[in-house]
Amino acid sequence: MQTANLKEKYIKEVRPKLKDTLGLKNTYSVPAIEKIVVNTGFGKLSPDQKAMEQIASEIEKITGQKVIFTRARKAIASFKTRKGQIIGAKVTLRGEKMYHFLEKLIAIVLPRIRDFKGVDIKSFDKQGNYTLGFREINVFPEVEYTARAEKKIGLEIVICTTAKNDDDAKALLSEYGVPFKNLKSKRDKING
Repeated sequence: MQTANLKEKYIKEVRPKLKDTLGLKNTYSVPAIEKIVVNTGFGKLSPDQKAMEQIASEIEKITGQKVIFTRARKAIASFKTRKGQIIGAKVTLRGEKMYHFLEKLIAIVLPRIRDFKGVDIKSFDKQGNYTLGFREINVFPEVEYTARAEKKIGLEIVICTTAKNDDDAKALLSEYGVPFKNLKSKRDKING
């Protein structure tokens, strides 16, 4: 398998630059991307087995990895779910597939979004992980046009990092080339 360009970029450029920028002494304490989780919820499609299989196959095309179906942990009457019912699908990417997916996301998918001005800087979870949501799966080039019109589903992408805080994670992702709307951190606003 061909080595991902972003993995090489991390080793040769990003890691040394972040080590100096963040003032770290140990190279292995520099934040890195640990995994990427791609998931979706079926919502009102839950009883429709054919639609769920179609969505799962589209996610498999996008990620290049087999989907795991998620099940309800308990019954909730207001959502009309039973315990053990399939309510979503997810894929966890690590290693080479993770870097290939991230490269495709940054270089191909995000520029395809209409009126795209950058991803929201407020989508960090205070622990260095970033969540990105798509209203429709059709921004990915692998999804065929005929499949787009049948069922519209959303997709959530969580980029899990080893960063201890949001500022370190922002620095890491911006070095990879993730286009943020506003890169000024809270420290920069306070300092001027």
